[in-house]
Amino acid sequence: MAIRHEARCPPGRHTGSRPFLHVLHVPARSGPCHPPSQTGRDTIVNRPPSAPRSLTDLLLTAADRHPGSGVRYCLGPADADHQDLTHPELLAESARLLTSLRARGLRPGDRVVPVLERPQDFLPVFWAAVLGGFVPCPMAPLRGDRERWAAQLEHVNTLLDGPLVVTGDALAAELPAVDGLSVASLEELRAAGPMPAGDFHRAAPGDTAVLVLTSGSTGHSKAVVLTHANLLASMAAKNGHHRLSADDTTLNWVSFDHVAALLECHLLPLSTGSRQLHVEARVVLGEPLEFLRLVSRHGVTMTFTPNFLLGLINAAGERLRESGERLDLSRLRHIISGGEAVVVATGERFLDLLAPYGLARDALWPAFGMTETCAGSVYSRKAFPDADRGAEFANLGTPVRDLRIRIADPEDRPLPEGQVGELQLRGPMITPGYYNNERATREAFTADGWFRSGDLGRLDGERLTLVGRSKGSIIVNGVNYFAHDIESVLEQLDGVARSYVAAFPVRPAGTDTEQLVIAFTPEAAADGGAAGTEEAALHRVLMAVRSTVVMHWGFRPALVLPLPTAAFPKTSLGKIQRSLMRRRLEHGAYDTQRRAVDELTLRMLGGYTAPVGATERVLAEIYAELFDTDPAAISATANFFDLGGTSLDILRLRGRVAERLGVSGLEVITVLRAPTVRALAARIEEGAATGTREYDPLVPMQTGGDKTPLFCVHPGVGEVLVFVNLAKYFAGDRPFHALRARGFDEGEKPFATFEQMVDCYADAIQRKQPHGPYAVAGYSFGAVVAFEIAKVLRDRGERVDFVGSLNLPPHIKYRMEELDFAETATNLAFFLALIDKKQSTELAARLRPLPREGQIALLMDLAPPGRLDELDLDADRFAAWAELADALTDLGRDYRPSGSVPSVSVFHAIPLRGSRRDWLENELRRWDNFTDGPNRYIEVPGEHYTMLSPQHVAEFQAVLRQELDARLAEADEISIRRGNRGDNR
Repeated sequence: MAIRHEARCPPGRHTGSRPFLHVLHVPARSGPCHPPSQTGRDTIVNRPPSAPRSLTDLLLTAADRHPGSGVRYCLGPADADHQDLTHPELLAESARLLTSLRARGLRPGDRVVPVLERPQDFLPVFWAAVLGGFVPCPMAPLRGDRERWAAQLEHVNTLLDGPLVVTGDALAAELPAVDGLSVASLEELRAAGPMPAGDFHRAAPGDTAVLVLTSGSTGHSKAVVLTHANLLASMAAKNGHHRLSADDTTLNWVSFDHVAALLECHLLPLSTGSRQLHVEARVVLGEPLEFLRLVSRHGVTMTFTPNFLLGLINAAGERLRESGERLDLSRLRHIISGGEAVVVATGERFLDLLAPYGLARDALWPAFGMTETCAGSVYSRKAFPDADRGAEFANLGTPVRDLRIRIADPEDRPLPEGQVGELQLRGPMITPGYYNNERATREAFTADGWFRSGDLGRLDGERLTLVGRSKGSIIVNGVNYFAHDIESVLEQLDGVARSYVAAFPVRPAGTDTEQLVIAFTPEAAADGGAAGTEEAALHRVLMAVRSTVVMHWGFRPALVLPLPTAAFPKTSLGKIQRSLMRRRLEHGAYDTQRRAVDELTLRMLGGYTAPVGATERVLAEIYAELFDTDPAAISATANFFDLGGTSLDILRLRGRVAERLGVSGLEVITVLRAPTVRALAARIEEGAATGTREYDPLVPMQTGGDKTPLFCVHPGVGEVLVFVNLAKYFAGDRPFHALRARGFDEGEKPFATFEQMVDCYADAIQRKQPHGPYAVAGYSFGAVVAFEIAKVLRDRGERVDFVGSLNLPPHIKYRMEELDFAETATNLAFFLALIDKKQSTELAARLRPLPREGQIALLMDLAPPGRLDELDLDADRFAAWAELADALTDLGRDYRPSGSVPSVSVFHAIPLRGSRRDWLENELRRWDNFTDGPNRYIEVPGEHYTMLSPQHVAEFQAVLRQELDARLAEADEISIRRGNRGDNR
């Protein structure tokens, strides 16, 4: 049943089908690359003109001529409720927000940056800005990486001359602190604007309508200027191909920081009076078949998707057929596929798969567009796949009306048909340039006024085919990643030589998207070491490079190649020639190195053992899918984490095990303790996938390497999943073991005393490593536990050469006393991403008056269902976990540090509250009272809860490993000196 909004036009302000016929003011026109000023006002009437001259006219026209149509917000999957908003209602809601924005002092030309994830939040803010003559600049949040997000916000704040950021309360609580950043809460704006504004701003055609950020690095994003004239010309030209009318229904699932969502899927249907559906990206990406269900349920006639989603739907084809779902795709006239090349074989499989459901054979339209061209500007209309027989990638078709395209040589001279050169474009929909960036604007255009796309292509007749890019970007799953961004992060990894890292794309035949290749020079080779850098160390660097890409950008590189410096062709200015390296790779120049990497990996994984039995074979297939490799290459004895598995991959593994083997409830600890195909198959076949067996606190996370093992104690939530990504960087270096609290498995009781916990952990460490020297560390709550373990081991006559505290002082009693059950449960929910940061600061007060069952129920109600499914959490499981965390808190309430160890290495991040300086000087330095020698205080990136997050773990591990090596070597030297003096103490 649809959720409907009542019309919001105030009494006396709606006449027939012409709402908002009021007086408004229009300022004088200003330059195309800068917003208009508020001078030279003329008074006109607020009714739509016969021909729109601005976006304001576009919305007024839609409200006037198509009052019964509008926007439908889908609130979840296809079977979920939806919320309809007619064009007049959208206008009214936006007008009310405009009142609030004006009350904050905004004037025409001021910039507004919506940081909003839901379509029903973004669109009214966007239109409020347009109606007021403000210039919107959409931005996506960078949750989980405050440093990158802070850098982006600081850059945008400077670039846009101090804009107003509009965001929701939840996101506002997570915004990094940026000096001078002006922020407004959407909830407050909605509450403060009871009366809609009446005088809408009418911009001149050449005024800036919207700024769109490029996907460059956070410190170098450009803001593409799109004028009202650009957008109106583009909408009219697009529809020469699309031919939408008021009878059409469009679907968008792409976030609004992507130009296709705003232009192709909102402004275009608005200009034609079509009904438009919007759904959050997570709905489709979480279950690709929802794309088809949404199309079927809502009678969609036009939509947009990159090629990678076609591939995901193809992969789900068997599930679709077996489900027997009855879908009706007969109304879907065309699917625009842009953002990345359309693979002909992928597109044909997609059309074949969906033909039984009524999808037309010519419904898929490969297309080309950029932010600078107002999104789609070249379409292959009703030509695919017949026009692309025998080709690997689809032709992109013909340009829209008034757009001219040419192929040019490096001197910008036009090339004849069939020759390859740079694609250049010219027309009324092309951007006039980049905001506040004259240099970038100048470089983007030729001397005779053509826009340089940076893409390499050719023309066959009037039809465009792209063959590559001259710019350093890689497109994976429809998203642009810039090579220099990837290279700059990887250069920081220990073991990687600076200035000898290259990131470039490849496109193996038949793949659904581009794949990433990373070439790098190992530091030992760059320093003149033997070409055969020590195997274990090289394997560790390969793992670090691969894991860092996965954790930073969410996809796995197809190939990581260690190469000598001589293999990196550079220009006279020292720039790596990535395109030349790509050609060399495709022609087999690096085949020897590829084979060497494969052989090294196989050796480090312990050789190949064929899977035996159905369960092992299915698990091998699942591992192969997760790690983008051939199932025949997956050994039954290969470790899930040595293959490259991350904490996110564990969640994906659980889902596929449930789907393929019918085993639900596979626990994370089971994967941690049985990470190989053979061991996990045995646990599944034993029916022990829930991990219920005799308690052992030790979880071996990385077992290779011959250096002193590292034992890490869990934080206050008791679980060790937080160490998964950190342990991967110790591959081939030293064993890494985590200590997990008692009480997770059925029948286990939490520890009764702090001393019982410490003794249990010390015993487990000695069972694994009977004698020292030992290295122990703890994260948060675990720091004081590690300190006490070190004391116990020393009392037993053993050497403890390293004690590490990850951002916790020795005195924890005061903090433990602050944490009642409500606070502990709230912190756990935040730690598990069940609630946001703002909720984590406010919920405990709401929970305290409720019984514990009520507290758990409220937290479960607030948690996203998809996240609960990922974690396999229900109310009972979460309650048990919260009780365990609360029991650990109880143990800490009576803890008082005493005694001493030789020294502590204290890794300090931004604290939960207060400044880093106060935290260091007034809290962490208290470790000096409990050591015999000097301590080391080491600054690391991130905050207390994010210092081991995917965005920071690569930097943290390098610091930790360096400190470990230094302290253990120092201890060995001291021991040798004492031995020479006959002093063994």
